[in-house]
Amino acid sequence: MDITIKPVTADEKEILRNLTEKYDYEFSQYEDLDVNDLGLYGYKYIDHYWTEDDRYAFFIRVDGKLAGFIMVNKINEANTKTDYSMAEFFVMYKYKRWGVGKYSAHFIFEKFRGKWQITYAQKNKPALEFWNKTVGEYTKGNYVKTENWKKYDDGLIRDILIFDT
Repeated sequence: MDITIKPVTADEKEILRNLTEKYDYEFSQYEDLDVNDLGLYGYKYIDHYWTEDDRYAFFIRVDGKLAGFIMVNKINEANTKTDYSMAEFFVMYKYKRWGVGKYSAHFIFEKFRGKWQITYAQKNKPALEFWNKTVGEYTKGNYVKTENWKKYDDGLIRDILIFDT
């Protein structure tokens, strides 16, 4: 299995937009998301990855096939200074449990060295398990987890992980 992670180019923006629809559909089981009148969720920050500095989007491919995406920014929501935030992270269902997510997360941590924050909705048990295990392995247990960190306007309660790479 060959896993590659490459930046999304401006010419590939529509591909990323299409994948965010699948991501939002999957996430809708945890958050009260509705589609718009066109039947789309419409990830509202997609264009920002080409109009603002400090935002980075990557495709994950497995054996040359699209398998997901990673979106990183420098928006700090934590109560401590961080350098990077995992804005969105998506591995398509077919590729879950193959080590694709772990490999991709570790790749990005190595690419963007510094202090990280990762948040996830407590209701999203797969994300809770994935991030705690993946960050735990990467940092050898040297991270700070704050449960019940923040309640968003949509009612979702999030935990946050803070760690150095």
